[in-house]
Amino acid sequence: MLNSKTIAVAMSGGVDSSTVAAMLRSEGHNIVGLTMQLWNQRRLAGHEGMPESVQGRCCSLDDVYDARRVAETIGIPYYVVNHEDRFERDVVRPFVQEYLSGRTPIPCSLCNNHLKFDQLLTVAQQIGADAVATGHYARVEFNDECGRWLLKRPTDRSKDQTYFLFGLTQEQLSQTLFPLGSMTKPEVRELARKHGLALADKPDSQEICFVPGGDYKKFLDAYLAEQGDSLPDTAGELVTIDGRVIGEHTGIHNFTVGQRKGLGVATGSPLYVLQIKGDARQVVVGGQENLYSRTMLTRRVNLISINELAEPMRVSVKIRHRHEPGAAVIEMSGTDEILVTFDQPQRAVTPGQAAVFYDSDVVVGGGWIS
Repeated sequence: MLNSKTIAVAMSGGVDSSTVAAMLRSEGHNIVGLTMQLWNQRRLAGHEGMPESVQGRCCSLDDVYDARRVAETIGIPYYVVNHEDRFERDVVRPFVQEYLSGRTPIPCSLCNNHLKFDQLLTVAQQIGADAVATGHYARVEFNDECGRWLLKRPTDRSKDQTYFLFGLTQEQLSQTLFPLGSMTKPEVRELARKHGLALADKPDSQEICFVPGGDYKKFLDAYLAEQGDSLPDTAGELVTIDGRVIGEHTGIHNFTVGQRKGLGVATGSPLYVLQIKGDARQVVVGGQENLYSRTMLTRRVNLISINELAEPMRVSVKIRHRHEPGAAVIEMSGTDEILVTFDQPQRAVTPGQAAVFYDSDVVVGGGWIS
């Protein structure tokens, strides 16, 4: 794959990154294992709904223990790098602010953009490494024709993580390896067994690392209480598309676009959240047919496969991690702003989520739905 190099492997304590470390080590590279300590899992323990230990979330103390054990098994140096302050500043606080303003954030993309790659590459350079490798399911390659590094979808589409990686820059991609890009998950587990890794059958992490049990409302309460704040009063009105008030709600952070349950009003037909107006503290509701949009704006755009979007371009666009990409045209509509026009209306376009643009397997770029 490469001539022998020094490679820093981001080790999360899961089977994917552990297998990457073992695999690169067996290829003769000089490997250094790095784990980022991002969040103290016990920090909010004691607050309601904040258990001290939850299975299935990344970056826990158990994961650090597992990563260290793998490093010992394969015989590589291993370090834990503490980035808790930076993680709180760049990921946790924006997450809280977004929810309180009526948007639905995705912290994994913020973490990848601001921390995992940015900070890991800095640490890697400090220890003299030539590249960083991670266990993400994605592919990266240099394209001579356009003279750019490309981010591509992996062989195992069911594990595709390119949606969370759209913020990577050319410089970051040039120093990043995704060795699992052409493998399937069962093949990775098999390879882990071959290398004698005790965690070959460890389940994948599903949870946001700092939100135990996936209950973000309880997390918001606990985090704000710890900060000496209380949840701001964002209670307001439930309104229809034409502005008719049909009820009250207890706070805009309790809602997300597309939500049907928990609206607290009874009408003859099902109602869904269509829009959250943070400034007016209004939650706009309507029928299922009103949930579909043909256009949306994305801001804070990052382009990967092209240097600039000079003219409208046909792409397919993902508006959620598990969303089947929809065919669309993208075009610049302002500075750092792209207008997306779908061929077919898409359900529940949600401000705060990422929109990622694909040209077949290639990630063209992406931005944040505004």
